[in-house]
Amino acid sequence: MWVALAFTIGRAQPAVGIALLVAYPLWDCVANYVDAARNGGLRANPSQAVNVLVSAIVTVAIALTVGRDLHAAIGVIGLWAGLSGLLQLATGIRRWRSASGQWPQILSGAQSSLAAAHMIMVATSPSLVVSVADIGLYAAFGAFYFAVSAAMLQFKR
Repeated sequence: MWVALAFTIGRAQPAVGIALLVAYPLWDCVANYVDAARNGGLRANPSQAVNVLVSAIVTVAIALTVGRDLHAAIGVIGLWAGLSGLLQLATGIRRWRSASGQWPQILSGAQSSLAAAHMIMVATSPSLVVSVADIGLYAAFGAFYFAVSAAMLQFKR
């Protein structure tokens, strides 16, 4: 749903695009918290605990910058994508033996780290017109990997 909104209404209506950019790291924060809580808590999942904290900070940073400088907000999301991707990769690797079906999460974490470079390049190119759609493809791949992982875990149960 987020991806569809980013490529349609979010691209055409800047206020909706801003709301989507703020919601994206907030959603990641909540998703990491819920997943960690269901898998032994934040203490048992240190990479997710850090990801919850980082995503919360990034949500505030995006909220403070996106209305004034969309390039800066895209850059912050790029930095966050790189860091959260590494944290997601660490979580997937740590869970590899205890919970099967982690390869989509590992691929997603690696892809996030690579996508960060592209987002930072876009953010540092002031001549480019940017919008929430610049994050849309990244979000689409992430959603795909999460859906595959969830389906695999559900099927194995």
